[in-house]
Amino acid sequence: MKMPRKVKRYCPYCKKHTIHEVERVKKKRASELKWGQRRFRRVTAGYRGFPRPKPEGREKPTKRVNLRYKCTECGKYHQPPAFRAKKFELKE
Repeated sequence: MKMPRKVKRYCPYCKKHTIHEVERVKKKRASELKWGQRRFRRVTAGYRGFPRPKPEGREKPTKRVNLRYKCTECGKYHQPPAFRAKKFELKE
């Protein structure tokens, strides 16, 4: 899927349609202090194995694409729910 870097869409802060700059959101590094990560470290410590069963079957054919839109008028960002796409590319 190809998408332009600037699109006109609704801004919930300005409450009208404005030009938005589009950028793809990269996944940030997981925090070691989060509860799930602490539990994972505790369960895998020592001689125990992996806490979850290995995933059965194959990988999904598509990945989720997270986009962040910046309003050019107010400068605020908003991020609608992700969608799935096999290939994603931002073009000028």
